[in-house]
This record gives sequence, C-alpha cells and structure tokens, in this order.
Amino acid sequence: MTSYNPKDWISFIFNIGKADTFRKLMPMMLIIGLYSAAIAYLEIEYWDLPDDSHVKNISIMHGMLGFVISLLLAYRTNTAYDRWWEGRKMWGGLVNSSRNLSIKLSVILQDEKDRIYFRKIIPSYASILHKHLNDTDTSKQLFDDVDLEIDHHKHKPNQVAKMLFQKINDLYVSKKITGDQLIILNSEVQSFTDICGACERIKNTPIPYSYSAFIKKFIFIYVLTLPFGYVFNLGYFVIPVVVFIFYVLASLELIAEEIEDPFGTDANDLPTKKMAENIKKQVEELI
Repeated sequence: MTSYNPKDWISFIFNIGKADTFRKLMPMMLIIGLYSAAIAYLEIEYWDLPDDSHVKNISIMHGMLGFVISLLLAYRTNTAYDRWWEGRKMWGGLVNSSRNLSIKLSVILQDEKDRIYFRKIIPSYASILHKHLNDTDTSKQLFDDVDLEIDHHKHKPNQVAKMLFQKINDLYVSKKITGDQLIILNSEVQSFTDICGACERIKNTPIPYSYSAFIKKFIFIYVLTLPFGYVFNLGYFVIPVVVFIFYVLASLELIAEEIEDPFGTDANDLPTKKMAENIKKQVEELI
C-alpha cells in the first residue's frame, strides 16, 4: 500500500506515481483528444453548421445525464471502498485473534516444545492466508524446522487451522489443558476460519459484470458526444475540455476497479504481507 503524507498538497499535484490514473489513461486520452480535434475541425471548417443547428442542442442531453453519471460513479466508488475497508477490518480481526490466542497460550502452556510449536504455527496461518488470497505459490514451507504437511491441492488455510485445533485438542487429551481452557481457545481458532471466509467472499465476488460494463459504456458514449455540442461555444478549446472530462470520469472508474479487490498486488491494495509479518513478530514476543 502506498505510504504518503495527506497534508502535502504539492506532492499530490505534481507527482505522478505508479498508481496514478493519468499514466494508465494517457493512451486513451490521446485518442479522445484526436477524436475531439477531428470533430471540431469538421464542424468549424468543413460542415460549417449554423448557430441554430439542432446539433448544438446535444449539450442539453449532457446536462441531464451529468447528474445521472455522477450518481452512478459515486455509488460505484463507495461500493468499492466498502469492500476495501471490510477487507482491512477482517485482517485487523486476524491480528487481534492471533494476539489473543498467543496471550492465552503463553499463560496456559508450560511445556517449551508446545510453546515453540504455536510460536511457529500461529503466524503460519496469516502468511498462508496472504498467499491464498493473492493466488501465489505456497509450495515452500514457511519454516525449515516445522513440517506443516500441507496438501497443496486442497484449501491451504483450512489445513493450517485444522492442524492448529488438532494440537489444542491433543493438549486436552493429554491433560495439559482443561475443558474450560479448550472452549476458550476454540473460539479464537474458530475466528481464523470466519475471517478467511469473509476475505474469500470479497475476493471471489466481484461487482456484477452488467453493472460494471454499463458504467464503462455510459462514460465512453457520454464523452464521444461531448465535442458535437460544445464546439459551438468553445471552438478548438473543446479538445482539452473533453480530454479532461474523460480523465475525471474514467479515473473514478479505475480507482474503483483497483480497490474493489483489496488483496491483489496493486499499489493501493492492503499490505497483507506486511501485516502477516507483524503478526509473526508479535506472536514471537508473546509466546
């Protein structure tokens, strides 16, 4: 995730970062600019349309549809941000659950071998969940001295959660923990799977295709019709105006596309790898 100072206006205005939409839209902006120039030339120099031409009334349509497109883009952006924020809350919950489980185990466990096992296995869940959500290769084990015995053709976070609960159950069977302690620890382990399911729901449920496609088509057609109506008032200045309007509208859609999947590798996605590393550090401090 990009780190920045929200109070530094100068850097926002003049800096073009890797995630800046200006860079991504530059080819399309050039095409829109050439298209607008062609329409302006035809209307001004070739067609020589009179001031009372019906083409001039197209701007009335833009005024009516401008409110509609603003509502659509506002809803689109808010929906995408809700998904990003929910993903952040889920990973915040994973951090808290890992801490709570580690704190309880640090007090309950007396055998150093058991403490070492949980010191390794608890951070493993966060690391494998990060890779699971990013669809990256998890064929390598996280720790050389702990055999996770993961079947990579099955659901990886579930296997780690199963191993975690299996170890807790073994502690109960061997009388190292009581039944009440088993119930207390079970709620923390269960929260791991709940968080995984919520993250998978965000990851595997994109915005409906018809809705996303409609917004893109709406923006494209809206921008293509702008030069016809406004060339009467702006002349050749319609070229930068139309390009700027396209940049604003398309940028909102691009931003929504980027943050609606918060577990990817885009610059503004959640730093799940860093959060998993922080969980590992904090668990090692507690147990």
